[in-house]
Amino acid sequence: MDLDLLLSSALSSAVTLFIVVDPLGLAPAFVAVTEGMPATARNQVGWRATAIAVVVLAGAALIGDWLLRHLGIGLPAFRIAGGVLLFAVASEMVLGGRIERQSREAEQAIEERVRHVAAFPLAIPLMAGPGALTAVILLAGEVGGAPVGLATLMGIIVAVCAVCLAVFRFAARISGWLGITGNVVLSRLLGVLLAALAVQYVIDGTKAVWG
Repeated sequence: MDLDLLLSSALSSAVTLFIVVDPLGLAPAFVAVTEGMPATARNQVGWRATAIAVVVLAGAALIGDWLLRHLGIGLPAFRIAGGVLLFAVASEMVLGGRIERQSREAEQAIEERVRHVAAFPLAIPLMAGPGALTAVILLAGEVGGAPVGLATLMGIIVAVCAVCLAVFRFAARISGWLGITGNVVLSRLLGVLLAALAVQYVIDGTKAVWG
């Protein structure tokens, strides 16, 4: 794979995955689901959630394209469907539904006394949700199975999840520093960028079908 193309693809993948996962937006949810836990337990939850999310997203990147082919689904069709799904996620972010949904899922986890909050709702669906899984499969499809491209994508997945882990470590400070207004503004801005990326996926898929 050409170096310039690899760097361009890596940058696009990193931006897309960072926006979809939205590490900073996870801070309030992490604070909510770990409320009352000692610092040691919070750190364990953060590490476990990160590990689970990496495994799920990496698995989607490795076998997602194979699964599509065996189901008879072409990548252009998945690009269009994925773009629509990502646009729905972006709409939630812009209109405020995603923050409300994250808070609701976090509250449900506390009320039901879920023991493994690292798996639910932190790893799934907040970190490795439908939008992130869709994005990873699309990005893996774009590299065409090239080992260097897949390795780069794996590194990006690990890096984005590592940012999430760092956010978890300082979640209380970040949430308090951003405040309600800061969290809302950040979510809206990232949502607009994700919406533009989603539209581009639909355009690329349409061109591939009719090209």
